[in-house]
Amino acid sequence: MQAAARVGFSRLIARYALIENSVSAADEAVRLSPSDPETHRSRAIVSTRLQQPAEAVKSLERSTSLRYRDDYLWIELGNAREEVGDTSGALAAMDQAVRWAPHYAHTHWQRGNVLLRIGRTAEAFGELRTAVAANGGYLPNMIDLAWGISRENVETTDKLLAIKDDTERLALIRYLANKGKGKEAIAQIRLLSAPLRTEDKDEVVRLLFSAKAFNDAFVLWTPTSDYRTPSLINGDFEDSKILSEPGFGGWFITHGQGKIRMAIDVAEKFAGTKSLQLTFDGEWNPGTPLISQTILVSPNTIYPVSFSVKTKELATGGPLMLTVNDADSGELLGKSDHFPSTDSWVTLNFEFTTLETSKAVVIRLQRSNCDSSPCPIFGTVWLDAISIGLLRNSR
Repeated sequence: MQAAARVGFSRLIARYALIENSVSAADEAVRLSPSDPETHRSRAIVSTRLQQPAEAVKSLERSTSLRYRDDYLWIELGNAREEVGDTSGALAAMDQAVRWAPHYAHTHWQRGNVLLRIGRTAEAFGELRTAVAANGGYLPNMIDLAWGISRENVETTDKLLAIKDDTERLALIRYLANKGKGKEAIAQIRLLSAPLRTEDKDEVVRLLFSAKAFNDAFVLWTPTSDYRTPSLINGDFEDSKILSEPGFGGWFITHGQGKIRMAIDVAEKFAGTKSLQLTFDGEWNPGTPLISQTILVSPNTIYPVSFSVKTKELATGGPLMLTVNDADSGELLGKSDHFPSTDSWVTLNFEFTTLETSKAVVIRLQRSNCDSSPCPIFGTVWLDAISIGLLRNSR
């Protein structure tokens, strides 16, 4: 009973040592209970925090000798030994961790990382693959390691990963798409044993789009279309489909812009059978687009834009306009005149010129800056017949 009290008191001191980063308190905990692995481990933690790695190694070596089946202690010892440059000792500690927990992913993962850092790449990835087989959550990390080791070479990455099924290959495809490596991702898609599911393809398109690999995203989204020809989708608003996030396929609406009602109007139209009706009854942040669409373009090219607009009782300190920005840099490429106050349809035209590096542009409906804040906007606007054509090369 007295021994139990002594252990309890030593652990209380050890906790205090951890809170205060006190070596003297950690030493006292060890003195009171030298056979308790936890007191030695606490001393090792304090030593590590105080940048005394050699002392941490000594304490962890004592702790593992007292609780030699604890894989986590062996991992801590391996990390501490590596910190002092003892790579062979670090690997020996990781060997023990794997020995006492051979079916758990974390021990193989830690051992694989040590092997990787000492240059035994092939053996390292064998160990990492064992970890992934036990816990698939490590797969994205293994792909990232392979990508770095291969210096972003897809063929070498593939060999290091030794991909065995479509699930693993799809993880690599997602990784490449997230990096904006569209051609490489599409090449990996061709290696799948089964066709890519629609939901997976849509996800890869979204990743490529977010990474600004617009051309490759478009090729994957619609393989039969020519991405070199600009195509504004639903410029006449005959289709009521609205995108839930930026991408190809139509108009994206930025939500949370105050009291704005939006509807497809079959009564008012410039052409066709419908138009877009916007009714404002409050604030809308200037500079924030209300609707937008991303369109692929060619560099160094002048494009004409035409659209028709009608308004009713429109009152605002920040006039409305259409703008076109480079999708990659965000640079303003062109903008329309401010929407006029008119109770009949008016057609407006303007041009924009793409940059030498342009791959895609974003056409937006937004407001000019206001002289005051808040900047209210009231009234109704109808939009119809928005179109983009190819004028000429800018040079």
